[in-house]
Amino acid sequence: MSHNNKGLAVFDLIGRVFLAFIFVFAAIGKIENYHGTRLYMTSYGVPGGLLPVVIAVELLGGLAVMAGLWTRWAASLLALFSIAAIAIFHQNFSTMSDQIVTLAEVSFTGGLIVLAVNGPGCFSLDAFLKRGKT
Repeated sequence: MSHNNKGLAVFDLIGRVFLAFIFVFAAIGKIENYHGTRLYMTSYGVPGGLLPVVIAVELLGGLAVMAGLWTRWAASLLALFSIAAIAIFHQNFSTMSDQIVTLAEVSFTGGLIVLAVNGPGCFSLDAFLKRGKT
């Protein structure tokens, strides 16, 4: 996304970092509680052997979005990942807490889609690399 006012471009950076933080944080939590996360996944019918892939997607995708590196691809991957997580893990609306978690996932997904469409902004590694090529 390009801005006529470069002063506003810093908000692209802040927004990317805030949006991606949840994925990095979640990946670290999965690493710290590997066994418990694996059991949780298998209780929903997801093979526990996929946990390293889940951690890699969350950690590397989140860091890429934060840095603005391969941003459109990383945001698209995280959006697809989030849609899968919603479909598999967030079908319970019995409590307000469950509803909030599901709606938060939907909101993150919407933000990732916007980022995938509009790009990272000028304060990103993507923009830096693009400037280097021209």
